[in-house]
Amino acid sequence: MKEEVFYGKGMERVKEEDGDLYQAIVALNDAVWNGKALDYRTQKLIAIGIAASNGDSRATEKQISSAKNELGITREEVEDVLKVVLLTSGMQPFNKALQIANKVFE
Repeated sequence: MKEEVFYGKGMERVKEEDGDLYQAIVALNDAVWNGKALDYRTQKLIAIGIAASNGDSRATEKQISSAKNELGITREEVEDVLKVVLLTSGMQPFNKALQIANKVFE
């Protein structure tokens, strides 16, 4: 379900030049997205909310896009998450994330 995809700009170089560090990051990724108490879909929705709350446009777009493509997460589910962002983080991160969601779901 989840893929070994890291969006950090330096990760490809880490993979090539420091295999041990890269494998440690892969192991951490697997430990985080393990779905013991929360399923991966729920974890992904939380990740969207966190990225949006931080005002990180790039991460928000990557999270929404991968949620849509990997899990079939709907616009309505993302909008529910963004309502929580509005309540907890304010109008600016909400508006920014809503614009990104509009772009991803067009």
